[in-house]
Amino acid sequence: MNDAAANPIRGIEAIVVGASAGGVEALLSIFGVLPTDFGLPIIAVLHLPDERRSQLAEVFARRLRIPVKEARDKELIEAGTLYFAGPGYHLSVEQDLSLSLSQEDRVHHSRPAIDYLFASAADAYGAGLLAILLTGANQDGARGLAHVKQSGGTTVVQDPAEARIAVMPLAALALHTPDHILTLGRIGSLLASLESSPC
Repeated sequence: MNDAAANPIRGIEAIVVGASAGGVEALLSIFGVLPTDFGLPIIAVLHLPDERRSQLAEVFARRLRIPVKEARDKELIEAGTLYFAGPGYHLSVEQDLSLSLSQEDRVHHSRPAIDYLFASAADAYGAGLLAILLTGANQDGARGLAHVKQSGGTTVVQDPAEARIAVMPLAALALHTPDHILTLGRIGSLLASLESSPC
């Protein structure tokens, strides 16, 4: 097996992804390569304007081969499904691996906040979590990514040289050294390669 990162990552149970400015194209790029039978749940926060009803799930559902949903409160996380945080609510993962929506204070002016999702998912999945931070114009996600690393999870940051807006990847790199710094193409290959790793 020739994994993009040279050494396949074993034992991943879930994937969390955070992005802000430039994120739609970045997410389409990494999720577009996933096969129909991709077996892991993916939970994503993409910063959005509050007022609008999010079209993200619809847009991505049309373009991807895996099921895409907007996260609902108390919903149990299903394998092989991509969940998007809706506008105006923080999205977190509970210990029973269900999703939780809340309206607590904004983090880095954002709700949903990437930090919120990453930290809660790290507490729920521990070493079984893969967290990916992509392009964006603020510091959200840096602290959450460091929390994933401290909890034994695997961390990936988009190569700042490639990111549409490098502020978010650079903030993450200032706080901790991730397991991988990769271009979008290599992040996509890494995700697709997780399929063949036994849980």
